[in-house]
Amino acid sequence: MEITSIKKENDYEKALKRLEVIFDAASISIEGDEAEILTMLIDNYENKHFPIDTPNQIEAM
Repeated sequence: MEITSIKKENDYEKALKRLEVIFDAASISIEGDEAEILTMLIDNYENKHFPIDTPNQIEAM
């Protein structure tokens, strides 16, 4: 298990591909731990680079 920070688009794409492979891993396993950490790193990257604005009341309807 080699986990590094996600700083560039290429890092992000590698993390997504790896997560696809280990997504269904048992939670009590090395791959399960890796999937959990990758999910947090991916979420952090997406929140910084692809923010979603809160819709106003009219848009929400």
